[in-house]
Amino acid sequence: MNKERDSKEFESDDKKKQLDQYHRKNTGPDKGMTSDTGFKIPNDRWSLRAGKRGPLAFQDIHFYRKQSRFNRERIPEKVVHARGFGVYGDFELTKSMKEYTVADFLQEPGTVTPVFTRFSNFIGNKGSKDTAVDIRGFAVKFYTQEGNYDMLSLQFPVFIMSDAIKFMDVTHAVKPNQTTDIPQATVAHERFWDYVANNQESAHMVMWLMSLRGRPRSWRMMEGWPINTFRFINKDGKSTFVRFVWKPKLGVHSLLMEEANMIGGIDPDFHRRDMIEAIEKGAYPEYELGVQLVPDEDEFKYDFDVLDSTKLWPEEVIPVEIIGKLTLNRLVDNFFAEEEQSSFDPSTLIPGIGFTNDPVLQGRSFAYRDTDYHRLGTGNINEIPVNKPISEVNTNFRDSFSKFTCRKYASRGFSRRRRLCTLPRKSRRVFDQ
Repeated sequence: MNKERDSKEFESDDKKKQLDQYHRKNTGPDKGMTSDTGFKIPNDRWSLRAGKRGPLAFQDIHFYRKQSRFNRERIPEKVVHARGFGVYGDFELTKSMKEYTVADFLQEPGTVTPVFTRFSNFIGNKGSKDTAVDIRGFAVKFYTQEGNYDMLSLQFPVFIMSDAIKFMDVTHAVKPNQTTDIPQATVAHERFWDYVANNQESAHMVMWLMSLRGRPRSWRMMEGWPINTFRFINKDGKSTFVRFVWKPKLGVHSLLMEEANMIGGIDPDFHRRDMIEAIEKGAYPEYELGVQLVPDEDEFKYDFDVLDSTKLWPEEVIPVEIIGKLTLNRLVDNFFAEEEQSSFDPSTLIPGIGFTNDPVLQGRSFAYRDTDYHRLGTGNINEIPVNKPISEVNTNFRDSFSKFTCRKYASRGFSRRRRLCTLPRKSRRVFDQ
């Protein structure tokens, strides 16, 4: 790769600049090991004993803290889409949507917006294989100048239900048997087919799942649809129904069942390894973003419900307009800090993009953030660097676990210049908003 080209390429990446302040190098000849409180650790190979063959001394605080931290390294696994992999990139607008929406990043062609994209499998746990017959997630977080915008897609244009109240039921049906915890990574048991037989609207998505689309050759060769119907809203308040689609520049390619089974047995990390190698070689994965638009007044013009997530919008009836290009060009620096703690939510919208009465979207708008409040253990999800907007944030939210940002405030008896956190002046820059 051309290193000079790469450095220039990222000079305009506002998200990378923001993340740089959180990077710390703790290796090298000039870096001695310390505790998390800054105490120098002279020995990390033997615990403190009472005599040569004596018991472990309770005063070995380094051992007890090291063990205690290790015991708490894991956070709850995602109920669905647990197995995932995320990378950074850029979205460049190629066609203005100013006529339909006031969304800032969709106004002027040439506008570049940094993004974080996570690919995932729906059913299997974190240790399952990439190549299973499964629903894939294709989630894109746009770090726009007006705040974060999350676009959550699947590799199919339709969903398995028409009402969000059934989501818990279908998830229970596809998950491993409660007694045996089998099967992992895919659906192959009677409970799922019992659900399909009793909920006929699921048949459409099942047909897609059982086709070659259920076994992508690569994430770089997979389409993505957010499945729900949203609204574009322009400066005059006029609303237009919109559905999005990601189209890979390499085309859509799949694995045969025999190929998927063999590859999954030899290299369960096949898809993530493919993504890593492509980015490291400079063969950056690219996708075009398309939109399908339906004026509000044409809502009942078609022989299908435009708000039904089990129905696709036929491209020959409602053409796809290509409006931009997504390029994935940078790997994460720390998988847990960035990928595992990333949070996506369909209700993370910006001005100019709004909800419809799609009953699945209405339910999803509540479920995702509520899940991450539990999984990440805090209300301060967007203070985690990977989730942090690049735009200015001013809220009146307070406290909760892992609260660490400091803000200026004024109160009786205190100077307006005094800060809530009394950090050294050199350190304040990292935390102040």
